[in-house]
Amino acid sequence: MARSMDVEQRRRTVSEAACRVLARDGLGALSVRNVAAEAGLPPSTVRYTFPTQASVRSHALELVFDATAARIDAVPTDLEGTAYAHAVLLELLPLDEERRIELDVYLGLGTAALTDAELRPFHDRVVDEMREWCGRILRALGVPDADAAFETRRLHALVDGLAMHIVRLDPGGDASWAIDTLDRHVAGIARG
Repeated sequence: MARSMDVEQRRRTVSEAACRVLARDGLGALSVRNVAAEAGLPPSTVRYTFPTQASVRSHALELVFDATAARIDAVPTDLEGTAYAHAVLLELLPLDEERRIELDVYLGLGTAALTDAELRPFHDRVVDEMREWCGRILRALGVPDADAAFETRRLHALVDGLAMHIVRLDPGGDASWAIDTLDRHVAGIARG
């Protein structure tokens, strides 16, 4: 399997396996041996693809970020106001297994980034982009520039808090309350 993959395929396979291991078993289980077993590759291939633990971690975080960014970029550009806000915000919540894994990876690696100088820039990039997405939503809602910084922080905090609550639900648990909370918040901003 390892020989038939090109470098980018191998990097993606290993990164996806690392994300699954991290989400399922936690940061302590993120080892070359466990990632190799999850990916169905020999440990030497994993070490060759990502020579350091930091490189596995940073690429897993990039993979999560890129997946989220791709979903947001795919939101139809003809949506406006609350419809646009609703569509983007749904992409930021862990409402399916893929996004639950992404959030678990972000939380695990985000915590690690507090003490890992190599990982910190990748974590900061995710946080900065999240703020940008919140700002984009608020611009679509017509929030005045004078209120933009406050409303961006408030929306970011709301999304992060709701995401934390949702990811702790039993898989398949009802998260409609979170969507309703976001929709009401967005409607209030749009009215204001």
